[in-house]
Amino acid sequence: LPHDLLDVATGSGDVAFALSRKLPAEVNIVGMDFCQPMLDEANEKKAVANGRYANVTFQAGDGLALPVRDESFDVLTISFGLRNMADRHQSLTEMRRALRPGGKLLVLEFSQPQRWFKPVYFFYLRQILPRLAGLITGDRAAYDYLNRTIEQFPNRADLAEEIRAAGFTRVAAHGLTFGIVALHEAQR
Repeated sequence: LPHDLLDVATGSGDVAFALSRKLPAEVNIVGMDFCQPMLDEANEKKAVANGRYANVTFQAGDGLALPVRDESFDVLTISFGLRNMADRHQSLTEMRRALRPGGKLLVLEFSQPQRWFKPVYFFYLRQILPRLAGLITGDRAAYDYLNRTIEQFPNRADLAEEIRAAGFTRVAAHGLTFGIVALHEAQR
């Protein structure tokens, strides 16, 4: 079992909290994000939980220059944040640096859907989601951005190659939900 886990691009902490619920209390979980308002929200959620997430801490940090010592973590996770990094290779290299030898990287991210599902999915992503989300949230531009970043993101095989190029080994990719999402696992 891991002793130290880093969740990069933690946002409001939902993944860090979910990991805390599934892992033993001895596992130290650090949620890191460069956006202070998101970290404030994460800390507020933690405070409301009345000590339930005692093994979770949050700190500011940029995924392109992680403010941690070399080889500090056994596991590093990032969920739906890698596609927002300005330089994926640099971010992946930083993640590798932060992991101890033998450490595990887990990347959950949007991917390219299976060929038969692609026309339906991209119609939804381009036409329906931005309009519907714009009506509900009043922020259509955020969902237009989401659409562009998903369409430009590499497929599972190409992202696996990018992870290898950053120095990781034992890279495996698992498509989920008709390939819309993929879980990549790799070892330092």
